[in-house]
Amino acid sequence: MIFVHISRWFSKAVLLLGFVMFGFVAVASAQAQQASVPPQTSATQAAPATAPADAKGDLKTSLAELSSLYQNEVQRLEKRQEQAKGLYNDGLISRLEFEKGEKALADARAKVESVTREIAAANQPSALVVPGADAAMASFSNLAWSTGNSRVDNLIRLYGGQYGVDPYLIYCLMSQESSFVSGAMSPKGAQGLMQLMPDTAARYGVTNPYDVAQNIKGGTRYLKDLLMMFNGRVDLALAGYNAGEGAVMKFGNTIPPYDETRNYVKLILKRYGRKSVS
Repeated sequence: MIFVHISRWFSKAVLLLGFVMFGFVAVASAQAQQASVPPQTSATQAAPATAPADAKGDLKTSLAELSSLYQNEVQRLEKRQEQAKGLYNDGLISRLEFEKGEKALADARAKVESVTREIAAANQPSALVVPGADAAMASFSNLAWSTGNSRVDNLIRLYGGQYGVDPYLIYCLMSQESSFVSGAMSPKGAQGLMQLMPDTAARYGVTNPYDVAQNIKGGTRYLKDLLMMFNGRVDLALAGYNAGEGAVMKFGNTIPPYDETRNYVKLILKRYGRKSVS
């Protein structure tokens, strides 16, 4: 009888020891698995560390290339205007034609100065992204751009957000159109910051093209309509803005073969950081 009790006690002890050993093995295995898995980093945590830096680097490269293009254009116009000066003094060209060349040269120099300011701004530390801000707008805000007028900057962002157009694209177009001169008027009659033609201004309810808010709102709505018309093709929308949507459609939804329009699209896309896909 004593032997039977000892036997039962021994069996229970062995069984208990087995459970304890199994528990130690399970805990050790779980710890080993946890140690072998690298810490998880979400996309939203990782992106701010790299994306803004990459975007800013791309912006600097684009601005440097654009500055070179504008400087070459200034040199070309300076040589042409020097020749025009001699022709004007000899009475071979009119004063109006000579002054037109002077204006073109002044505009080209203004673009060089504008890009120089942008390069200086791009070399400043990036602004922090505000937590909870819309992702698209936050990415735009990391691009160091400014027209030099905080009201104009705010209106660009306001109407860009309202109509779903990248504010930086509006900025790039405006720079090319008027160099941010609100009272600008082209020889063809385009007016204001976004150089609205009278018919276009009337189409979008712009009663005063030199009113900054009206001009930016009307120009942004027109750009939005062009982007929708050409299925998001930025190059075609820009071509339409310059030459008219009818010209783009006339040439089979391609950039019209006009030197002015092709150069216009090229310069804006260079600044904007996208290549033409046509």
